[in-house]
Amino acid sequence: TTLKECKKEEKADREFQKKFKFEGSINVLTQMMVDPAATEKRGGGKNLPLRRGEILDVIQFTNQEQILCRNSQRR
Repeated sequence: TTLKECKKEEKADREFQKKFKFEGSINVLTQMMVDPAATEKRGGGKNLPLRRGEILDVIQFTNQEQILCRNSQRR
Protein backbone atom coordinates (compact mmCIF):
# COMPACT_ATOMS: atom_id res chain seq x y z
CA THR A 1 0.00 0.00 0.00
CA THR A 2 1.38 3.40 -0.96
CA LEU A 3 1.33 6.47 1.25
CA LYS A 4 -1.25 8.05 -1.08
CA GLU A 5 -3.55 5.01 -0.71
CA CYS A 6 -3.15 5.08 3.10
CA LYS A 7 -4.12 8.75 3.27
CA LYS A 8 -7.13 8.10 1.02
CA GLU A 9 -8.25 5.22 3.28
CA GLU A 10 -7.80 7.37 6.42
CA LYS A 11 -9.93 10.13 4.87
CA ALA A 12 -12.64 7.61 3.89
CA ASP A 13 -12.61 6.24 7.46
CA ARG A 14 -12.99 9.74 8.96
CA GLU A 15 -15.93 10.47 6.64
CA PHE A 16 -17.49 7.11 7.61
CA GLN A 17 -17.13 7.92 11.34
CA LYS A 18 -18.65 11.38 10.88
CA LYS A 19 -21.57 10.20 8.73
CA PHE A 20 -22.57 7.40 11.10
CA LYS A 21 -21.51 9.14 14.35
CA PHE A 22 -19.24 6.12 14.91
CA GLU A 23 -16.94 6.43 17.93
CA GLY A 24 -13.58 4.70 18.22
CA SER A 25 -11.64 2.66 15.73
CA ILE A 26 -13.31 0.85 12.86
CA ASN A 27 -12.92 -2.89 13.31
CA VAL A 28 -14.16 -5.40 10.76
CA LEU A 29 -16.15 -8.09 12.62
CA THR A 30 -16.60 -10.35 9.62
CA GLN A 31 -17.28 -10.23 5.91
CA MET A 32 -20.41 -11.19 4.03
CA MET A 33 -21.39 -11.61 0.41
CA VAL A 34 -24.51 -10.03 -1.05
CA ASP A 35 -26.75 -12.87 -2.24
CA PRO A 36 -25.93 -13.52 -5.93
CA ALA A 37 -29.69 -13.88 -6.55
CA ALA A 38 -30.59 -10.60 -4.78
CA THR A 39 -32.24 -7.74 -6.60
CA GLU A 40 -29.64 -5.05 -7.17
CA LYS A 41 -30.54 -1.73 -5.54
CA ARG A 42 -29.27 1.78 -5.89
CA GLY A 43 -27.87 3.29 -2.73
CA GLY A 44 -29.03 6.52 -1.23
CA GLY A 45 -28.67 8.40 2.02
CA LYS A 46 -26.98 5.98 4.38
CA ASN A 47 -27.78 2.85 2.36
CA LEU A 48 -25.16 1.14 0.23
CA PRO A 49 -25.99 0.14 -3.31
CA LEU A 50 -26.44 -3.65 -3.41
CA ARG A 51 -24.55 -5.49 -6.11
CA ARG A 52 -24.90 -9.24 -6.52
CA GLY A 53 -21.95 -11.21 -5.14
CA GLU A 54 -20.20 -8.15 -3.69
CA ILE A 55 -18.16 -8.77 -0.52
CA LEU A 56 -18.89 -6.32 2.32
CA ASP A 57 -17.02 -5.68 5.59
CA VAL A 58 -19.37 -5.91 8.60
CA ILE A 59 -18.53 -3.16 11.10
CA GLN A 60 -21.48 -3.40 13.51
CA PHE A 61 -24.70 -5.38 13.93
CA THR A 62 -27.04 -2.46 14.63
CA ASN A 63 -30.38 -4.30 14.88
CA GLN A 64 -32.19 -7.30 13.43
CA GLU A 65 -32.88 -5.55 10.13
CA GLN A 66 -29.75 -3.46 9.56
CA ILE A 67 -26.01 -3.98 9.61
CA LEU A 68 -23.36 -1.27 9.40
CA CYS A 69 -21.11 -2.31 6.50
CA ARG A 70 -18.63 -0.86 4.08
CA ASN A 71 -17.85 -1.88 0.53
CA SER A 72 -14.52 -2.23 -1.24
CA GLN A 73 -14.49 1.56 -1.83
CA ARG A 74 -14.64 2.03 1.99
CA ARG A 75 -18.11 3.59 1.75
